[in-house]
Amino acid sequence: MSESSSHAASAQRSMAFQAAVNAPVRKIDKVKDASGKDLPISEYFGSLTFGLAQMREKLPKDAYNNLIKTLDQGKKLPKETADSIASAIKEWSVAKGVTHFCHWFQPMTGLTAEKHDAFISIQHTNHSELRVMETFSGSQLIQGEPDASSFPSGGMRSTFEARGYTAWDPSSPLFIIEEENGKTLCIPTVFFGYHGQALDNKTPLLRSIGVLSTEAVHFLKLVGDVDAKKVQTTLGAEQEYFLVDKNFAALRPDLLMTGRTLLGASSARGQQLEDHYFGSIPSRIKSFMQESEFELYRLGIPVKTRHNEVAPSQFELAPIFEDMNIASDHNLLTMEVLKRVALKHGMVCLLHEKPFAGVNGSGKHNNWSMANDKGENLLEPGHTPHQNLRFLACLAVVLRAVYKNASAMRAAIASPGNDHRLGANEAPPAIISVFLGSLLENILNTIEAGKVLKATEEQIIDLGVSQIPNISKDYTDRNRTSPFAFTGNKFEFRAVGSSQNVAVPMSFLNAAVAASFQECAEQLKDLLKKKKRDEAVMELIRQVVKETKSIRFSGNGYSEEWKVEAKKRGLPILNTTPDALEVLKDKKATQFLIDMKVLSKEEIESRYHIAVERYVKTLDIEHSSILELTSTYIIPALEKQMNLLGRSHDAMTLPALKKSHKSRMTEFEEVFSDVLARYESLKAKVEKSRKGHDENKRMWDIVEDLQPASFKLRESVDAAELLVADELWPLPKYREMLLAHNLA
Repeated sequence: MSESSSHAASAQRSMAFQAAVNAPVRKIDKVKDASGKDLPISEYFGSLTFGLAQMREKLPKDAYNNLIKTLDQGKKLPKETADSIASAIKEWSVAKGVTHFCHWFQPMTGLTAEKHDAFISIQHTNHSELRVMETFSGSQLIQGEPDASSFPSGGMRSTFEARGYTAWDPSSPLFIIEEENGKTLCIPTVFFGYHGQALDNKTPLLRSIGVLSTEAVHFLKLVGDVDAKKVQTTLGAEQEYFLVDKNFAALRPDLLMTGRTLLGASSARGQQLEDHYFGSIPSRIKSFMQESEFELYRLGIPVKTRHNEVAPSQFELAPIFEDMNIASDHNLLTMEVLKRVALKHGMVCLLHEKPFAGVNGSGKHNNWSMANDKGENLLEPGHTPHQNLRFLACLAVVLRAVYKNASAMRAAIASPGNDHRLGANEAPPAIISVFLGSLLENILNTIEAGKVLKATEEQIIDLGVSQIPNISKDYTDRNRTSPFAFTGNKFEFRAVGSSQNVAVPMSFLNAAVAASFQECAEQLKDLLKKKKRDEAVMELIRQVVKETKSIRFSGNGYSEEWKVEAKKRGLPILNTTPDALEVLKDKKATQFLIDMKVLSKEEIESRYHIAVERYVKTLDIEHSSILELTSTYIIPALEKQMNLLGRSHDAMTLPALKKSHKSRMTEFEEVFSDVLARYESLKAKVEKSRKGHDENKRMWDIVEDLQPASFKLRESVDAAELLVADELWPLPKYREMLLAHNLA
């Protein structure tokens, strides 16, 4: 690196830092009333959506009733009704300035996809003139045909088999994406192949929601809810993310290529003072949050909470829970809005699970529960003996679901990004367990022992057959080290990664719970032949509590002792994505998905192949990026530093000073030599790995050989960063990227 180029690198970093510190706070134009005052959220919430409420208002009564029958009973939507709905949608959209529509779907890329079509058709007049008019038919609403050849299929179809279909999901509201130069109507759809294979993540989710409802209703009728007709799964997905000034991001090729920093020494000040969590939100960040919330409210997304997270420049957004299918769509939309709005504020939103080493990574806590058609939460302890009995029965069902399918649930959250987070200081371990809290643990232990627990100040009543405990709502502490924790009236699946489509882990969880409802129903039927209903239900609960005891853990999930204990209990310990993906090849471990008709054998196999391919490609990009950074950024900077040290040493005359400087040179030479050796080692391993064509073998080569070599190279480069003159270091440092907001 020449002297001029080193100064250029220093100048770029300096300018990026100044730009971050002096970035203006963006003003937001909100919806105003006639007097110019900002309207309250309730006045514009959902203004860019067209869902059931809007359809009830706009559609003829017969058309609306036909739509409801389609949703509730699965009946086919008549063509006339589809055309009527499409006409209402078109009128509403065009009135809002929409010019194009698209089928918005979720291919197995982890992202969303869309192909835009204009609201126009051409009509020939009598004089051979062309007349353009806005049209939108029922067939265009219900079905689309995007080219499916370039989307992952995991071997379910050949590349030349390009036909794929998108089909409207009427249970999720249509929405308008509004950008600077246009508006597009987005129609939530499923995506499937010519022979009906699910090519997306939404189809299995919808299947899982349906089968859980069916099996839960059957079980509830046996428990005593004889009028139960439907069970709804609900979800509230908390979203963690980082914000970095885009001037810094532009100078970090690793962020651009991989979404995380592949190199970077920890800042002297990180999160150790614990002063960022719930701290005062900087003005620039708050402006971003306010605009994001404004956009989300217009899209009908009920955002409730915003706050600083633990790491510097890390934040969280949390919505009110919704129907799971809608919540899943809304979380994908939320991630898109966060990224889009961040750019408007001169920042980049990082959704990677571990964008910075040495500080907390980001998760997406999935708050999951179930409710019957009366709106009663089945995981709410309740205040009557019947509600308590139902709660304990449903709790037992969930415990068995997690106990029997822990390895599959771990596979559902496996990703290269989550590998950096799971088991670290801030995240749940890669061992799936359930936290219930001391009070519930005491109740379940008492039930298991067949003893009676007398009334206490915590409002526990006798645990006889006909008297069930009256459990208060907030009776347990939180355990943030647990991957699956009960938090009052819901379970929090904390191990889900921040960038992940929640449809995948929720499909697996729903399927596991549905299978457990089915198994428990059969077990309860046998017990009902011998005992009265309440006695039979309590006996079922006792048997399940005893069977699933090993999955319950209330201690520190981060501790080494827990790993030893989990192994003794026989719990699956799947530390890496390759370990977890092997579960998808285990017929016994995935049979529940097939039995519940959430995924077919072919669809499970395809998802395994897609996940392996994605793992290999993701890590291949990371390894290429770190090698390029080291070769073209780091080594030239080290060479420049070496030259400076040599010239300084030659210019010195005092023996003591010369001796001290020689010691510094020796230290630097050792680090430099280490960087070169580890660079060459990783480069050779990558080149060798790429010669292989078996992706499964490449995946294991990566996790066992290439990743450790990559981590060693990073370790050496990060050590060198602390020895190189600041003006020579070519990449923005952690202290600049993470702490600049403190000065803004």
